[in-house]
Amino acid sequence: MKEMQIVQTSKSSNDKWAAKEPLALKEKTAATDKQPSVQIDSTKEYQQWLGFGGAFTEAAAYTLAQVSDANRSEAIHAYFDKTDGLGYNLGRTHIHSCDFALENYTYVDDNDASLQSFSIAREHKLVIPMIQDAVKKAGHDLTILSSPWSPPAWMKTNGEMNNGGQLKPEHRQTWANYFVKYIEAMENAGVPIWGVSVQNEPAAVQTWDSCIYSAEEERDFVKNHLGPILHEQGLADKNIVIWDHNRDLIVERATTVLEDPEAAQYVWGTGNHWYVSEEFENLSKVHEAFPDKHLLFTEGCIEEGVHLGEWHTGERYARNIIGDMNNWLEGFLDWNLVLNEHGGPNHVGNYCDAPIIADTKSDQLHYNSSYYYIGHFSKFIKPGAKRVDAASTADNLSVTAFKNVTNELVAVILNETEQNQDVTVEVDGCRGDVAVPARSITTCVVS
Repeated sequence: MKEMQIVQTSKSSNDKWAAKEPLALKEKTAATDKQPSVQIDSTKEYQQWLGFGGAFTEAAAYTLAQVSDANRSEAIHAYFDKTDGLGYNLGRTHIHSCDFALENYTYVDDNDASLQSFSIAREHKLVIPMIQDAVKKAGHDLTILSSPWSPPAWMKTNGEMNNGGQLKPEHRQTWANYFVKYIEAMENAGVPIWGVSVQNEPAAVQTWDSCIYSAEEERDFVKNHLGPILHEQGLADKNIVIWDHNRDLIVERATTVLEDPEAAQYVWGTGNHWYVSEEFENLSKVHEAFPDKHLLFTEGCIEEGVHLGEWHTGERYARNIIGDMNNWLEGFLDWNLVLNEHGGPNHVGNYCDAPIIADTKSDQLHYNSSYYYIGHFSKFIKPGAKRVDAASTADNLSVTAFKNVTNELVAVILNETEQNQDVTVEVDGCRGDVAVPARSITTCVVS
């Protein structure tokens, strides 16, 4: 008979990832239960899971350089250790500066179209050492996506890295060559790059590093510049992610690029963020139109500064992870791994929250509810797992389920309401009753 391990985190309890008494599942009978059920069918398989991770921003690396070595090590352990931590295996880097950098910066001298001055020396100070320590803790290389927020100012129509603007046509190939230089430099530093996105948030004019691409401009940049140069330079194995922005426009943007076979041949898949929209079904629309392409969550965070002790922040993470997973998502990349007590540093004051906040004044680490909620997924759903069919007859509960390569079944149940809920978890002909507290998240592992 199958056994179910139950792990819970709830607002009403100080316990996090609390292991409940293991439950021996009973054979399901023909009788109809009165209480709601969560039904899992492991014979129906969907997408394969890549993993979880977060972003190695300069802000995160700088913040960890401002606390004690013990706290720096603890934060890295908390994310990348497979036993005690979140078991992260993915990462994201910014190609030169983003808003969560200490200032605008690039890797070349102004107007150096030859890129002879190219150097990532700045990344060797803070970002690369943090990645190296994370790799050591994880015990393997990370799958890293690298994204630009803006080309250098001299390549752009507005002559600055901030406030939008566009890539000048005469610099499209120079900018594509810049991607190559970055990948080669990072890999020479011992940091393998899995792939790149074309542009972070290409539809947003921001007061920080930003650059606008229309869908057609993104398509043509991939087709005529970025895709070909990666192939010519022996980097055809590097994956290209398009869009890298919100779900509201993802169908239109992906369609414009992927309907063009010359562009699509270079594209691994589409990246999405959670700001503005929770139209999770739009991911399924992209998958159904282009089933050979992939979907990756590339950024999300809680905006407007630090929210220490708030519970809704963790719930937002779980709601978005479940919503995207159930619509063909293949991996989840959080935004800043760590921020300081202000939700920075950020060179334009765009402060945000992170799952771990490091108070650099008191040398303390604070773990937000988001950290524990992410762990209900990342600690149990392993890379290589496949999503399986899962449904709930309780309208107020959200659920997703995966089967690990070891054949363990993992179901995650989210209750965002103020009501306790008893449910019957049905798995492949077996059943067990689980109490799901109000404002809680429950992970059930069946072996």
